[in-house]
Amino acid sequence: MAITTAPGTTRPGRPSSPYVQRPPRTSLGRKVRDNVTGHAFLIGAVLCFALFSWYPMIRGVVMSFQRTRRGVTTWVGWDNYTRILDDPSFWTAWKNTFYFTLLALVLGYTVPFFVAILLNELRHAKGYLRILVYLPVMLPPASALFLFKFYAYDPSEAGLFNAILKALHLPTSQWMQSPGMTMPAMVIASTWMNMGSAVLIYLAALQNIPGELYEAAELDGAGIWRRIWNVTIPQTRLILALMAMMQIVATMQFFVEPLILANGAGAEDSATSIAYLIYQHGFFQNDLNGAAALGVIMLVALAGFSAVYLRLTAKQD
Repeated sequence: MAITTAPGTTRPGRPSSPYVQRPPRTSLGRKVRDNVTGHAFLIGAVLCFALFSWYPMIRGVVMSFQRTRRGVTTWVGWDNYTRILDDPSFWTAWKNTFYFTLLALVLGYTVPFFVAILLNELRHAKGYLRILVYLPVMLPPASALFLFKFYAYDPSEAGLFNAILKALHLPTSQWMQSPGMTMPAMVIASTWMNMGSAVLIYLAALQNIPGELYEAAELDGAGIWRRIWNVTIPQTRLILALMAMMQIVATMQFFVEPLILANGAGAEDSATSIAYLIYQHGFFQNDLNGAAALGVIMLVALAGFSAVYLRLTAKQD
């Protein structure tokens, strides 16, 4: 193509189209260029999980079939598991763990849900009350538990809870020194520490419920409890199911509460948990292989429960 610059003279010109056609990129090359940042972040996360989660789990499974004495490691098969299963403290720890989990479902699972409903219904000071509810989550767990141990659960009448009981003319309690009150006391402290996160999750779910459903229920004459049962719970069913599974998995691994509040085992081994028993085998008895076997047993139990629970909830959905 030529462009005329003057009569009788021409010079090479540019193409009339302002866009220059380039050879098309290959599909694979385009996908790699478009997703290189995402793959970089993904590879980093996978490496972190592999190094700090998957490798320790695999290493723990291998150690559970070994025995190390004076630097010499030998394969012993199922000996560590049979030795752990023959230990009476193993069954005591499981009994305490199930008891703690049951109490946590009754108190630590239901209380945050109803607190979230209450906060969602309020018209004033919502932000202030949300900060107040979430504040314990920001405290280090050790600090919060020491606060309960030396201030709230003081067995004398100077303790906060005993002072409240005395003011109500009720009998006081020894709390952590009493085998019957050890588990309820730990559940109360654990609920207070961890309630804020669950409340915020429930609040987010409650605010996504259409207001027309509540208006229709009110027109039908439904009271507050009927509205909660027929509207709130069905509309938040998936969140409730997910939080129930997370609650059970988390509470079955409780460790900090008995370690700080009950000094480990508690009165008459009333606070010994599976997680604390693993700690005791590994760091006090120098039995890393037994601790690994205990960890594998807990892993299998929690994985089995999670699989069954997800299958049941999937059928309901």
